[in-house]
Amino acid sequence: MVTILYPPSSFHTSLVIIHCGSKNKRSRKQRRQKQQQISRNRITTFSSYPKSSPTPLLTNQKAFPKTKLQALDSIIQDLESSVQNGITVQTETFASLLETCYQLKAVEHGIKLHRLIPTNLLRKNKGISSKLLRLYATFGLIDEAHQVFDQMSNRTAFAFPWNSLISGYAELGEYEDAIALYFQMEEEGVEPDQFTFPRVLKACAGLGLIRVGEKVHLDAVRFGFGFDGFVLNALVDMYAKCGDIVKARTVFDRIGNKDLISYNSMLTGYIHHGLLVEAFDIFRGMILNGFDPDPVAISSILANASLLRIGAQVHGWVLRRGIEWDLCIANSLIVVYSKDGKLDQACWLFDHMPQKDAVSWNSIIHAHSKDHEALIYFEQMERDGVLPDHITFVSLLSACAHLGSVKDGERLFSVMVEKYGISPRVEHYACMVNLYGRAGLIDEAYSMIVEKMEFEASPVVWGALLYACYLHGNVCMGETAAQKLFELEPDNEHNFKLLIKIYGNAGRLDDVERVERMLVDRGLEF
Repeated sequence: MVTILYPPSSFHTSLVIIHCGSKNKRSRKQRRQKQQQISRNRITTFSSYPKSSPTPLLTNQKAFPKTKLQALDSIIQDLESSVQNGITVQTETFASLLETCYQLKAVEHGIKLHRLIPTNLLRKNKGISSKLLRLYATFGLIDEAHQVFDQMSNRTAFAFPWNSLISGYAELGEYEDAIALYFQMEEEGVEPDQFTFPRVLKACAGLGLIRVGEKVHLDAVRFGFGFDGFVLNALVDMYAKCGDIVKARTVFDRIGNKDLISYNSMLTGYIHHGLLVEAFDIFRGMILNGFDPDPVAISSILANASLLRIGAQVHGWVLRRGIEWDLCIANSLIVVYSKDGKLDQACWLFDHMPQKDAVSWNSIIHAHSKDHEALIYFEQMERDGVLPDHITFVSLLSACAHLGSVKDGERLFSVMVEKYGISPRVEHYACMVNLYGRAGLIDEAYSMIVEKMEFEASPVVWGALLYACYLHGNVCMGETAAQKLFELEPDNEHNFKLLIKIYGNAGRLDDVERVERMLVDRGLEF
């Protein structure tokens, strides 16, 4: 019998010991002694190597920055030192770092880098100047961006710097400057690309300039971008916002591969024009084509859902997707159910919301704007530390007017101004006039208008006073309010009819006939 014994694996040796199969004690003792000797020799061999000394590079190394911004900051500091010591920085380094600043949204670091770039290099190198211009324009430093643009020696070579500057102006809402740049681009012979047109069309939409938008549309076709997806999406948005919803739909139907932006543009266009049925069709089309509407689109549908049936269908889809507690969606659902008088469902949604914001509280308070629950919800809102806004107090004052609670209304008006520093708007004054008027305090209502309002009263305010005069038969004050309304709204027949009712209730038939003739003379329906 032959036995093969391997030494312990920790030594990784290939030693093989072959011996006869004797099992006497002497054989085993010799075997152990030999293995121990091998082990000692191996240890001696390992210990004979000199001890390693620490590498200076590792022991003296600085700690790595913890974030990308810190790393960028460290690099720019090193560049500053290099420039101060007269070392020339490569062009590629500036270009790469400007791109990093853009990706990290590090505009302050970009400003530091700008100071290090030689003026002559910045003027002549279109790559560096374009990246710096884009950084400034994207993050709102439009004056700095335009200064870089003006200093570029070869800005007519390509559209990129023009696109960046046009986009910067459009994002800031300075649409006229964006459009002016586009026409300047045309005058200087710069050929636009597929990224130019969406930016200019956004500016046209912002100003409602459909004629300019149509001209840009023709340019896009002429330069071969008439079927570009980005351009078509921008055209849908432009035509919808400029009032031509038919042309917006025509362009929408021409989009071969519609995306979420395509559907959202058409959806918001229909909602803006009050075409809820068409908007809901687009909403369903999104779903059928595999696109999940975002919370904003869903909220837009819900907020404008005049029919509970549509709101309930959308709610069902939301439940199947498991997004019913998205804050934006939940707030809109509260509005949907409260508008249809389903206060139990609205309250259930509100009570089960995992988080609430001021819009949530405003929605539930507005849902109870004709009963005392509005005041109770407001107290809870304050206890939860949520700051009310001007919308909150419109609903609260409206509730006080319907409840006839003058003292609560006066207290809340004072709280709004003194505690929360909210300046009263026309809606708040209208609520106060309505509050006093419904309570029969006509003089106090009139005093609120002529003595306490810091601006000219609108038709809403005078209309509240006229209605109060109708409720309480105050002919004299009713005539004053009606005369103001005739000046502000000469074509609103409702004001004439309300004054006719006031005269009729007072038995002043001659005045009734006089106002009726005024209606006929102005071509209004009687």
